[in-house]
Amino acid sequence: MATIMIRNLDEATKANLRIQAARHGHSMEEEARHILRVAVNPAVSSEALGTRLQRRFGALGSVELESIALPDRPLPDFAEGDGQ
Repeated sequence: MATIMIRNLDEATKANLRIQAARHGHSMEEEARHILRVAVNPAVSSEALGTRLQRRFGALGSVELESIALPDRPLPDFAEGDGQ
């Protein structure tokens, strides 16, 4: 684990950090670690990829693609039964 020291932190920021830490039941040091983790680490989404794509591009509408038969076997029919 690394250690850092933050110098020249103004009193108002220190006081607000102390208040926020107390609100969350953390020490000031733990609160600062949490703030830094959130600020510099990429967010990990629990949302599925398809859901994220739909949310991002859904307003653009859908596109119908032409069905193309493969030369060595027929296309599967996913509309019926269990897919066998």
